[in-house]
Amino acid sequence: MKATKWWQNTAVYQIYPKSFNDTTGSGTGDLRGITEKLDYLKDLGAGALWLTPVYPSPMVDNGYDISDYTGINPQFGTLADMEALIAEAKKRDMRIVMDLVYNHSSDQHPWFIESKSSRNNAKSDWYIWRDAKPDGSAPTNWRGIFGGSAWTYCAERDQYYLHTFAEAQPDLNWENPEVRAALFAAANFWLDKGVGGFRIDAITYIKKPAVFEDGTPDAADGMVSVHDMTANTPGILDFLHEFRREVFDGHDIFTVGEANGVSVAELPDWVGENGVFSMLFEFAHVLVPYEEGECWSKMIPWKLTKLKGALSASQAGVAKEGWYPIYFENHDRARSVNYFFPNGGDTRLAAKALATVLMTLRGTPFIYEGEELGMTNVRWDTIESYDDISSHGQYELALKEGFSPAEALSFVHFNSRDNARTPMQWNTSEHAGFTTGTPWLPANENYHTINAAAEEKDADSVLSYYKQIIRLRKTNPVLLSGVYEELLADNEQIYAFSRTAGNRRIVTAVNFSAEEAALPAGFLKGVRLIGSYADAPSTVLRPLEAVVYEEEVK
Repeated sequence: MKATKWWQNTAVYQIYPKSFNDTTGSGTGDLRGITEKLDYLKDLGAGALWLTPVYPSPMVDNGYDISDYTGINPQFGTLADMEALIAEAKKRDMRIVMDLVYNHSSDQHPWFIESKSSRNNAKSDWYIWRDAKPDGSAPTNWRGIFGGSAWTYCAERDQYYLHTFAEAQPDLNWENPEVRAALFAAANFWLDKGVGGFRIDAITYIKKPAVFEDGTPDAADGMVSVHDMTANTPGILDFLHEFRREVFDGHDIFTVGEANGVSVAELPDWVGENGVFSMLFEFAHVLVPYEEGECWSKMIPWKLTKLKGALSASQAGVAKEGWYPIYFENHDRARSVNYFFPNGGDTRLAAKALATVLMTLRGTPFIYEGEELGMTNVRWDTIESYDDISSHGQYELALKEGFSPAEALSFVHFNSRDNARTPMQWNTSEHAGFTTGTPWLPANENYHTINAAAEEKDADSVLSYYKQIIRLRKTNPVLLSGVYEELLADNEQIYAFSRTAGNRRIVTAVNFSAEEAALPAGFLKGVRLIGSYADAPSTVLRPLEAVVYEEEVK
């Protein structure tokens, strides 16, 4: 195997700064709060910390609407706080990874304020502007990701602007070389500050089709998802190769793109020596309840073979070239112990089961804050209790589809992004030890039993299991370089796979069901490296049991 890079042999920990640790009593997490917890993260085994956006922002979409790409939002601190965080992390051999949101800016960004002021200013074509249809309606019937039209009318120009996401997030015009140069300069600003890489948000939307036209409606509102009309448009890779040349090349960093719309077959064009990013987040495995589009009211029951097939396809896609970022949670998804185990069960065992898969697949594991504690979804009583903009859009869409308010709210309970955004659960003090003030979003009420302080003292906790299995992954070369092969592919209870390097073979077996699951005779051989039950299994895996074995092969 080729020499591995630092980011291939570490675990990345994603931080949602607003909900991580508040040192001022404002109710909002801050950069000093992250610095304060660096030793906790080092002890966990993290080697890189990806921060969701901390730039100045009106916070319409919790920081993904950026009004200054080279500043720090005062609610998170100062540029000096950011520099201190980078330096303190480096002392602990950890790197800070920034989130680049380059498909769109905030509508409060000076670029957009100038662009919308007239049709003939210096930045008039820095965004996507189109005339109305002859009847005065929006240029196309595209629905934004958060619901409603993807177009908003601007009186100053008597035109509509495109926003793939919220009205306050106008799409930038990547066809304009001045736009690209400005974005690349901002990324280089952060490289000069010493960051260790970038996660690139919603990047598959930056290239728009040459002709904008209506699509076939896919719901009762008469609209079609903008994703189906613009994602991964041919020509996008030309922009991204330029991005790589102007920013990434020549630096010891990693880049990971959020690439909803890129198929496994296309992965070689996106990652590896000839690709544009170090890694690419895929979505197939987290979209198992959906057949087409992520419409929460259209979820369907799914079989384990669908999840296994998606993960195996991703492993195969980067087997020869490239590298895979493994994840089950992030700031846009529900908590994994609820999402992947919709029928319930012991959430501690569920968390350990997913951790076992996360840490033994080939690739770099990404842990989302609180995932290492087994944090769970919340269930608030009203839609008004939810802050997440997409939850409100999906709730309204469900009502239009004919569902009752109670049914619409149940979809929000299961899928809301707020599930991942409740405050980090540090201890049993008020608001889970996150803040001495009033938290911007309420803490999950189960923080009295699920919290870092308690789990650090419990050898059988989810946190203790994460520490053990991260250490195992870092110290066992088979888990870094070993070839992946799926086992028991047709089994609807067990996800099993092997990793083989030289004469060593590691087998992971995880029971995703709440019943015992039989194993073939002699399936688990050699030495048990780790398991989620205290003792070793026999010929069956107990409910939600996960085990990892290593053997010598000839």
